[in-house]
Amino acid sequence: MSGSRAAVRYAKAILSFSLEQNKEVEVNNDMLLVANTINENTDLQLLLNSPILKSDLKKAALKEVFSTKISSLSFGLIDLLIENKRLPILKDVAKKYNLLFDELKGIEVAKVTSAIPLTAALQKQVLSKVKEITGKDATIENVINPDIIGGFILRIGDVQYDASVANKLQVLKRQFENES
Repeated sequence: MSGSRAAVRYAKAILSFSLEQNKEVEVNNDMLLVANTINENTDLQLLLNSPILKSDLKKAALKEVFSTKISSLSFGLIDLLIENKRLPILKDVAKKYNLLFDELKGIEVAKVTSAIPLTAALQKQVLSKVKEITGKDATIENVINPDIIGGFILRIGDVQYDASVANKLQVLKRQFENES
């Protein structure tokens, strides 16, 4: 729990600092890259969370991975996390930063759960529908869950629309149970 609160504090601090420098978009792109890279690389996750490895080794590895890809402002965050022995929360800080940035810019996150990955055409349709419903721009987070069989589940903020085959089968099952 405290790691999550700390991640929010660091994310708010870097957002505030990046706004002062007029580099909030650049840092947002950096944080997206950092979060995705850590998420996709289990070796990097193990490195960041290892209590055995020294901070210098972790810093060198991160510089090697992100050397030409992220700004000096984002490296400053990494240095601060190393200095404060909070490097394991780097991915959480990056994700929180992205959420705070989207909130600041009025961008909704549309979470679409589907049995298979969305095509570019479907993503475009979902984005236009979200814009029509909410009046805000959105980004899509596509979650793959084969258990829903087909269709999709769309979640925007607190609103959820379930058009999955699994849900329709569940509704039918309840109707049959109530009639017998």
